[in-house]
Amino acid sequence: QIQLVESGGGLVQAGDSLRVSCVASGRIFSAFGMGWFRQAPGKEREFVAAISWTGDSTYYKDSVKGRFTISRDNAKNTVYLQMNDLKPEDTAVYYCAADSIVRLRRGSHELVNYWGQGTQVTVAS
Repeated sequence: QIQLVESGGGLVQAGDSLRVSCVASGRIFSAFGMGWFRQAPGKEREFVAAISWTGDSTYYKDSVKGRFTISRDNAKNTVYLQMNDLKPEDTAVYYCAADSIVRLRRGSHELVNYWGQGTQVTVAS
């Protein structure tokens, strides 16, 4: 088992930046691919970004490419999502996810085994 706890969400204005973090405990963090998904009200949970256990490979949803950056610090058991130039359509609950990178990069939340509790990100226009 791996436990995931997100932090760093909040209310920002369009164009602002925000960084959300996820701290893992339990099983060996460095053995997992890590990712971020988000879920807006009334919508399905969608893939945002993923990173391999080495950090060498990253994957992004098309609409966040160039604005969001996923990174990880295995020494701190932490994965980050730096979000720049935020837009109102980025408003959602952001969930940290852990699994193999193969499962994560397929982009389906149904394939992911481990989730955090989520952190709300609200972008005002």
